[in-house]
Amino acid sequence: MAPTTSHATTMIDPLAPVRYLDVVLLLLAAPFVALFDLPVIGYAVGTIVWILARILEAVLERAALRSDVRRAIGIKVASMVGRTWLVGIGILAVGIAAEREDGFTAALICLAAYTVHLVTALILRPLERNPEHT
Repeated sequence: MAPTTSHATTMIDPLAPVRYLDVVLLLLAAPFVALFDLPVIGYAVGTIVWILARILEAVLERAALRSDVRRAIGIKVASMVGRTWLVGIGILAVGIAAEREDGFTAALICLAAYTVHLVTALILRPLERNPEHT
């Protein structure tokens, strides 16, 4: 009897560590933030807001894949706008509620995470469109 592959094994993403490199780097930066006495509240809020935005992106991306083309475009546009507002409000809130340095740190954290996310997305895009070349 031939071994069958389960649905769970076919859904494993071999590029997940690269796809979520921004989140991994944010979490690995925590000891350095504490070591160099940087604004911890700003780091924490920036990291939490960024991770929430990435979770929202993943959930809405799955929803877009299950929809027709017109609805998928709407979901993706709403995702981009909504995630931008989420990050912006988080940065603004920590800058007002805490010190300005915390808001600045949250903004730098999100900017660095966005840069890594953009670069990895640009690198992975051709691999996603041409799966037979991997």
